[in-house]
Amino acid sequence: MTTHKAVVVGAGFGGLTMAAELKHAGIGEFLVLEEGPEVGGVWRENTYPGCSCDVPAHLYSFAFDPYRDARVRYPDQQSILTYMREVTDRNDLRPHLRCNTTVVAADYSDTDRTWTLTTSSGELIRTHAVVWALGQLHRPAIPRMPGAETFAGPAFHSARWDHTVDLSGQIAVVGTGSSAAQMIPELARVAAGVTVYQRTPPWVLPKPAATFGPVSRWALTHVPGAHELSRSGIYRAADLVLAPIMRAGWSARPAELLARAHLRRHVHDRELRAKLTPQYRIGEKRILLDNSYYPALTHPHVELVTAPIDWLSPHGIRTVDGRERHADVIVWATGFRAPEFLAGVRVRGREGRDLHELWQRRGRPTAFYGLAVPGFPNLYMIAGPHSFTPSNSNPSFKQHQARYIARCLALSTDRGAPLEVTEQAMANYLERLDRALAWTIWCDGVAGAWWKRADGTITNAWPETAREFENALGANGPAESFARVEANARDHVL
Repeated sequence: MTTHKAVVVGAGFGGLTMAAELKHAGIGEFLVLEEGPEVGGVWRENTYPGCSCDVPAHLYSFAFDPYRDARVRYPDQQSILTYMREVTDRNDLRPHLRCNTTVVAADYSDTDRTWTLTTSSGELIRTHAVVWALGQLHRPAIPRMPGAETFAGPAFHSARWDHTVDLSGQIAVVGTGSSAAQMIPELARVAAGVTVYQRTPPWVLPKPAATFGPVSRWALTHVPGAHELSRSGIYRAADLVLAPIMRAGWSARPAELLARAHLRRHVHDRELRAKLTPQYRIGEKRILLDNSYYPALTHPHVELVTAPIDWLSPHGIRTVDGRERHADVIVWATGFRAPEFLAGVRVRGREGRDLHELWQRRGRPTAFYGLAVPGFPNLYMIAGPHSFTPSNSNPSFKQHQARYIARCLALSTDRGAPLEVTEQAMANYLERLDRALAWTIWCDGVAGAWWKRADGTITNAWPETAREFENALGANGPAESFARVEANARDHVL
């Protein structure tokens, strides 16, 4: 059996970034395993009407092959997917790619210090290192509703859109998060009626124009370095303006006032506006950037329902107030099972320890800056626990992690032994993490934020700025430990 130098699991933004870093580091013998038929991750799976990115594409792009369109600021789903495919081809990553391959288990051998991956077809793949790049927003969360099995019409999650379904009738949309806000205006254009079931209203800020104006287009076309300047400027501005909101900092009040003004501008009906006004601090849940959501809710054939759902009938949805509303189609815009890291995959590390059992004992999933766990040599993650930023660019976070991991693999090759983060390094990190989390508004914030479990445990979000995350994984952060490799190969320090 061939032993690969590295295997990357997942071919979304994280997996492709890791693959590019491996090539840049001179590690040419590696595989990228993808369970789907093509690269793309969430941008391949989410094809609902109106799907687009709410982060400017100059920032939401690969650092090694950045977005260069001088016309479009916020590309739609198909444009992003096309860009990812072009990056894959342009950087010669496709020869390393194996699609339609699902990994269900990973086992570490203490004897030969390698990992054996088991696929759903029973194939065994051996590698010196494994990098999980499975992302956080790819496992749909569909609530269990009494009577759901009796509903006679089509019902599907927003990330599993059925394009064969007729949308001209009465559509029920359950949820009011980012996906719902994007699809509702599109559905309202074609459906006879749209009923929106809201549990908690989101804070919504106005979104800049999807395309650049003539001055910006000219600068991006003709001024050398304009694209890099745009990317850097957005990155720094997000840290300066958006990141403080999670700590109720200086920008929280102005952001709330802007959101309230945005709501008043588009919704004149006081009763509807009251239903759409959040009763929690801005930043406790994901903030939406959108200009079409509020206007869509004011259409006469669109109804906002705030009464909780009681059960589903063959022909509609009944709420606890006793009213039943007809539905031809139900769309579950209810988010993802984001706190369930590496769900469906058995991972056994040194001395047979089980990763999920370890996380269960600790009461939450944890990883050193979201990328490594003690007891699991040469096992890494992209976008692991607490490495999602709600205020900046997640592709940037993945880039920082991938570069760090590439340095780990290079050091492992030089030393001829796998690397493993020590318990002390992990403890120091968790102390910093918990101290920073305590300063955020999330700890005692409203339930329902996607980066929290049902019991309120924060599992996904990074509580500091993007720059602080970058510094932590850079030359001046924990990476200095690369120079201090212990004699025992089993306990190398990250």
